[in-house]
Amino acid sequence: MATRTPLSQKEIQELKAQLLAERKDLEAQYKELEESSFGTNQSELTGEMGFDEEYADAGTATFERERDLSLVNNLRDLMERIDKALGKIEDGTYGLCDRCGKPIEKPRLKALPYANLCIKDKQAEERVR
Repeated sequence: MATRTPLSQKEIQELKAQLLAERKDLEAQYKELEESSFGTNQSELTGEMGFDEEYADAGTATFERERDLSLVNNLRDLMERIDKALGKIEDGTYGLCDRCGKPIEKPRLKALPYANLCIKDKQAEERVR
C-alpha cells in the first residue's frame, strides 16, 4: 500500500528550507557549546580542582559540565532527526509515518518538520513510556 504525502511540492520545499535553516542554527549552537564547554583541559573536564579551590566551585563546575553535555546531546539528537527528515525528502517518503505508513498531519509537520510519526502513533509511543 503506497501512501502519498499530504504535502504539495511547494510545501515540501518550504519545509526543506526550514529544516536546513534549523540544522544550520543547531550546528552553530553545537559548535559554540563544544568549544566553550569541552575545549578545556582534562582536570577541568573531570571536575578535579586544586586543593585551594572550594567544594562549591567543584560542584558548580560539574553541574555546568553535565548541563552542557545534556544540551550537546539534545542538539545532536535534533540534528539527526533533521537529517533523517531531509533524507526522507530526497527519497520521496517525507510526510509519511514511520510506524503505520499513513500521512502525517499537515499541522504536525508544519509545527515539527522533522516529525516521523503521525499523532496517533506518537501518542501511543508516549503512553508506553
